[in-house]
Formats: sequence, C-alpha cells, structure tokens
Amino acid sequence: MHSLLANRISAVWLVLMLATIASTWWITKDSVSTNIATTLVMMVSAIKVRLVLLYFMELEHAPRSWRIWFECWVGIVTAAILLSYFNLTPW
Repeated sequence: MHSLLANRISAVWLVLMLATIASTWWITKDSVSTNIATTLVMMVSAIKVRLVLLYFMELEHAPRSWRIWFECWVGIVTAAILLSYFNLTPW
C-alpha cells in the first residue's frame, strides 16, 4: 500500500511540474494573446491548486460536504480573479 501511495503522489507531483512548465514556457511564448495567456495560466493554476489540496493535503479523503465546498471555492476564486482581470483590462 505504501508504494502505491508513493507512486500516486509521485505521479501527481510530475503532473504539477509539467503544468508549471506548460504555464511558464509554452503558454507565455508569444504564441497567444495576453488575454488568452492569462486565462490559460489561471486555469492551469486552478488545476494545480486542486491537485495540491486533494493529494498533498489529503482532501480526497475528506467528507463529501467538504469536497463540495472545496471544489466550489476553487471555481469561485478562479472565476472572480478572471472576471476582475477582464473588467480591468481593455480588449
């Protein structure tokens, strides 16, 4: 069981590292507009927050009500940041 947990955590860590590389190198390489890049970086960040909280803070084993609150929190905060960005940034 311990090796299975270690492998799962290692896989999540690898996904987090690849997401970091993607959001800092591929997305921001002048291949897309600033608004699209910002949106993509925020979406990658939301996924990373979700993975960290689920697997490293062990919310995957939390009661269902906590998981629902957590999932809603990640979505609401991400949406609020993006909405405020687009309201303050001219197209």
